[in-house]
Amino acid sequence: MAGKNICLNIPLLILLLVSVTFGERIKDIASFEGHRINYLRGYGLVVGLKGTGDGKATQFTVKSLANALQKMGIVVDPNRMTVKNVAAVFVTAKVPPYAKAGMRFDVTVSSIGDAKSLEGGTLMYTELKGPDGKTYAIAQGQVIVGGYEARGRGARQVKNVPTVGRIPNGAILERDLPFDMEFRTVKITLDVPDFTTAKLVQDAINSRFGEGTAKAIDSATVEVVIPEGENPVDFLAQVENIEINTSQVAKVIIDGRTGTVVFGGNVRISPVAVAVGSLIVKIKERPEVVQPPPFSPGETKVVPRTEIEVVEEKKRIVPIKGASVEELVNSLNRIGATPREIISVLQAIKEAGALKAKLEVL
Repeated sequence: MAGKNICLNIPLLILLLVSVTFGERIKDIASFEGHRINYLRGYGLVVGLKGTGDGKATQFTVKSLANALQKMGIVVDPNRMTVKNVAAVFVTAKVPPYAKAGMRFDVTVSSIGDAKSLEGGTLMYTELKGPDGKTYAIAQGQVIVGGYEARGRGARQVKNVPTVGRIPNGAILERDLPFDMEFRTVKITLDVPDFTTAKLVQDAINSRFGEGTAKAIDSATVEVVIPEGENPVDFLAQVENIEINTSQVAKVIIDGRTGTVVFGGNVRISPVAVAVGSLIVKIKERPEVVQPPPFSPGETKVVPRTEIEVVEEKKRIVPIKGASVEELVNSLNRIGATPREIISVLQAIKEAGALKAKLEVL
């Protein structure tokens, strides 16, 4: 019988992280009110599939096909239809801000029935609507799938997701999205709400265009007044390129599933002493078969034999100091700490209050 090993690792690490400031453009940390992506969606049919479409159990596919044929003047009974080359799909799209009629954009096609693959199919004329229920675009075209499915009687192989595909430039906008550039005030929304950053944006704009041009409303919003006689596009182009010294919070991101530790560029470490040691306990089971003497009334038995070995690694305490992430990583590598050891240690240090940074676990 094979032996069984059990290992226990007990690491120790102490860190101190602080924050710094660096320059960024306003356009890199915020967006203007109304300057956002718009989402459209629709329901359609993909035809021309090679027997990989929806089956009999997906009734809405057959009824949708019958309705489409009826609009073309062909009346059929849905209860008497059986098709395998048609699949019902949801069609979704992201439209860029300020899009105008006639602009083309990509669409994503996703199966909602029991179709096995959309490879080789063609999306039929599909209306794409906005949250207000109005039709803004029309989608149609050849579906491109990034995966495949191959199957036989006793085996099946699938790569990626063959039931989701894309149509490059497969939609055309039929009407302008509602937006009015005739305004005298605009709001700047920060990607990461922060009172310090909001005030820095306010002060930078006022320093460039005059006091009272910008006013921080809260930690996420700065209201800007467009000066009289200024073209809104020209003015906002100047505003978004203003650089400010943002004050970001020191942060460490941990992904416990993959053992990944990411230190932000503003993470720093003060001089500390670090010791990493491991206590390894090995347990081996070696059962022994004991035979009774010849012609005796005894029975053959399995007698357990357990071997326990305890090994404690002895490592010296290593001093760590540095003012950059590169120095921090080099110090951790020097003491031989693995990513998973660092994850456990950082969490414990944060609970103890010694880690002066935000610890975010994914």
